[in-house]
Amino acid sequence: MTEILQYWPQVAAAYLVYLVAVLSPGPATMAIASASLGQGRRHGLTIAAGIFCGSMTWAIAASLGLAAILSQYAQALVLMRILGGLYLLYLAWRAFRSAASAVDPMSVIKATASLKRTFLMGYAIHLTNPKAIFAWLAIISLGLPAGATPSAVAIVVCGCLVTGFIVFMGYALLFSTPGALRIYRAARRYIDGTLAVLFAFAGVKLLTFR
Repeated sequence: MTEILQYWPQVAAAYLVYLVAVLSPGPATMAIASASLGQGRRHGLTIAAGIFCGSMTWAIAASLGLAAILSQYAQALVLMRILGGLYLLYLAWRAFRSAASAVDPMSVIKATASLKRTFLMGYAIHLTNPKAIFAWLAIISLGLPAGATPSAVAIVVCGCLVTGFIVFMGYALLFSTPGALRIYRAARRYIDGTLAVLFAFAGVKLLTFR
């Protein structure tokens, strides 16, 4: 409690930055919506878990001095950005194929999709997302002044991670409700077409990110 009171202005600023970052639409939100609508609640929750683990990975890295690492290995970040952009373009292509098909793919996908693959897809999306990387760098910079104790680090990181877990899982539950699924079934091709455009836009933006 003492740590929270001592660093409360910084902690509150860090929480606000993370909340804005996690609620703003991006590849993670689109991936959760796509999996939840097209493959059901289990896959929606699974991809949300993968995205959360990706966020946790960057949280730990940022806490351990990610900024210093990136200054020495900036090319690694460029490579990750390229891989992430190409992967988003692949997801755009898949969504476009689904939109172009007159057959509802839900029953086929549920029978053949691997939860492990869905989890890894979510993890890869968030691990290669510069938005997630720089959001955590901003959070650590705002929330942890020089000389901050390990308990202060834990307060900032754990608070943000709990928020992220609630938001990611909440999106999965929301997009997999019966009402959302009915809307998806009725307008599947339009929704998948929109997702294809959004994934393509995010992929191109990621590839051209500076």
